[in-house]
Amino acid sequence: MKNIAFYIASRYLLSKKGSTAVTFITWLSVGAMMVAVTAMFVIISVFSGLETLNNDLISNLHADLTLKNVSGKTVKNLDKVTDILKNNKAISSFSRVIEEKVYVNYKGKGDIAYLRGVDSAYIKVNPINKDVFYGTYPSFKYSNEVLMETNLHNRLSIPIDSTSSYATIFMPKPGTGIINKEEDIYNKRDFLVTGVFPGKEQLDSYIIAPIELTEELLNLPKKSAYQIVIKLKNPENADAVKQSLLTSLGKNIEIKTKEEENAAFWKMINTEKMFIYLIFALVIFITTFNLAGAIIILQLDKKEQSRSLISLGFPISHLRMTYFYTGLLIVVSGVISGLIMGTLLCYFQLYTEFFRANEILPFPVKIVGKNYLIVAGTASLFGIIISWFFSKIGKDYITKS
Repeated sequence: MKNIAFYIASRYLLSKKGSTAVTFITWLSVGAMMVAVTAMFVIISVFSGLETLNNDLISNLHADLTLKNVSGKTVKNLDKVTDILKNNKAISSFSRVIEEKVYVNYKGKGDIAYLRGVDSAYIKVNPINKDVFYGTYPSFKYSNEVLMETNLHNRLSIPIDSTSSYATIFMPKPGTGIINKEEDIYNKRDFLVTGVFPGKEQLDSYIIAPIELTEELLNLPKKSAYQIVIKLKNPENADAVKQSLLTSLGKNIEIKTKEEENAAFWKMINTEKMFIYLIFALVIFITTFNLAGAIIILQLDKKEQSRSLISLGFPISHLRMTYFYTGLLIVVSGVISGLIMGTLLCYFQLYTEFFRANEILPFPVKIVGKNYLIVAGTASLFGIIISWFFSKIGKDYITKS
């Protein structure tokens, strides 16, 4: 009997005979579901692409683990810390970093910048040398050779690798009292730009320099560090390695994973994604009322046929299942066609980059398996509920003339 109910439901959906109005409203419901599912799948795929894009953007900003001192800027007992890091087999490499805000001047042009002093091992943690598109990465033979972010370089117009064109960097001095001479205000040092790299908005106005330059400008002792950035052999074990290091180093050390360093940023992204999901879930829910209309019109149109089936001994429960299966077939057709259409649109964007956020950046798209499950599950849930609710036809309605 249940197979008969499914067969009748499939005939209602696929048969070319019958009321034109019923056929139209049925396929209109399929089309509405298809459009809603397509839109939801494409938007969620765009957010998946944004997550990947943002991961790439912050890869130059934060390492797998970042180690700092709880109180004070400089890391205390640096020799002990580095020995523990060297002996940890889960760590691939690490680098000392000192970062401060500075003022840069070149031939009357001035700008505020962020000076990040790093040691020679920095490119093992963050291979920023691969992003240099003009010039070369500093050789670290001289402390005044630096790498400059492209927007900052364009504003200052400093020649690349020119031994006759030096810019000047100014570092304010902390302290109190009367200022008697210029040297009481700041330390300064001439420097040479050897290369330019794209900051990707995350490293905008940054200067990458040998750590010796920052130590000199800040009057710090050699082998100092504000933080130590760490690259792991397996980044997925970041939390376990973090706990192991905290146990070895004690309470005076603070360690953050890449996700913790960007907690506010990822919270914003996830919140936006959740709201977008809820909005499109509401759209799909509203769309399913087309499904309700299709089932009701089908019941009205097939009332005489239903009465004949009841007279022949067809159970009312199976008649209800017929309308329920009809609703499910509409939902399944809409979901499958919507996912196919959404996938095609995503591949179109991936290969053509037709839709753009700006002149340079196309909308990022990433096709992820779980997105199929999320969209299909949401649409199917609403479709099943609506189909079940509106298929509850009473026997009195069928037998009453």
